[in-house]
Amino acid sequence: MGSIDRHGIYLDYQATTPLDPRVLEAMLPHLTALGNPHSSRHDHGTAAMAAVDTARAQVAALVGAEPDEIVFTSGATEADNLAIKGALASSRRDGVVTLATEHHAVLDVVLATGRRGARSTIIGVDGEGLVDLDALAQTVDEGTAVVSAMAANNEIGVLQPLAEISRIAKRAGALFHSDAAQAIGKVPFDVAETGVDMVSISSHKLYGPMGVGALYMSRDAGRRISPIIEGGGQERGFRSGTLPVALCVGFGEACRISGEVMTKEAGLLRELRAAFMERLREIGVRFTINGTMGERLPGNLNLSFDGVDAEALLMRLRGKVSVASGSACTSDSLDPSHVVMALGFGLERAEEAIRIGFGRFTTLDEVLTGAGTMAEAVAKLRRVGYNRTKGA
Repeated sequence: MGSIDRHGIYLDYQATTPLDPRVLEAMLPHLTALGNPHSSRHDHGTAAMAAVDTARAQVAALVGAEPDEIVFTSGATEADNLAIKGALASSRRDGVVTLATEHHAVLDVVLATGRRGARSTIIGVDGEGLVDLDALAQTVDEGTAVVSAMAANNEIGVLQPLAEISRIAKRAGALFHSDAAQAIGKVPFDVAETGVDMVSISSHKLYGPMGVGALYMSRDAGRRISPIIEGGGQERGFRSGTLPVALCVGFGEACRISGEVMTKEAGLLRELRAAFMERLREIGVRFTINGTMGERLPGNLNLSFDGVDAEALLMRLRGKVSVASGSACTSDSLDPSHVVMALGFGLERAEEAIRIGFGRFTTLDEVLTGAGTMAEAVAKLRRVGYNRTKGA
């Protein structure tokens, strides 16, 4: 199974991952099985809940948590909302602190809470995308309810020093939340080692189905969080609504598989990433890497091609190679990447930034062909002198 179909070569694994065939196989019986997992008075319901409980344990195992610390949600965006809004709602503190390079699922929540009266603060990063720990330490205080920092960035793949951020948050008595949608299943992640209180997880980022995710909440955090969805009181009252059994099962199986193959897979992805860049260099294409290569997701690249507008490049690649100019969740926007802008290198470099994502089903042939196709498109655009101000 490769990553090529009638739409071209797929190199956008940070946007979403293909459903692993083993995950689909685990889900199929539950797509037609009858039973509401919350109907515990008959065997149909208890069988459905047993499947959910197994999935919950599989998700928990991947991050070193206990099953009762996992709350199923519709995805990482809902989990982010529950973590941040729920922390503010149940606290006398009014402060929330996050990073300039966060996903909009966090940034927009933080800005929204600011409009409603919270003290919302956004901390900058350095030129490699890593948090300014001194600025963070000076900002987080006894009035801070929650600090939120991504484990791995969705555009530039940079891995933040979560343990150091946790220590800063804990010194002030604040909860620490991390959107780890991009990291979990790709790099080792343990809730105890990182010191996180809450973690957002997304199924479709680790070869599971879309439409399901989870929020890990430590037992302490569980006592300091208010629900943001009211209803039937499912998920211990934190997230009302009937759970989709088949999706939960698929999510759990995806976590189980990722835990088994992660280390080997990471090594292969680094090799594919290196081969992609080497092919570009062999052809003679100039590019700049955005974000540190030292602490980075193994399957992520973010490159700026000098003098080549990213949107123009995407148009040239359409139907041949699928890559991105920013977050999948803001792909309809023509604004330059706020993540690359936050690195401090200016508007032009942000307008030239392309995200390339490799994954479980990417082949070396696809990598070399994709790099060659991209190089050809870059060369054509440079010949015509395309940039945002001149046009094609």
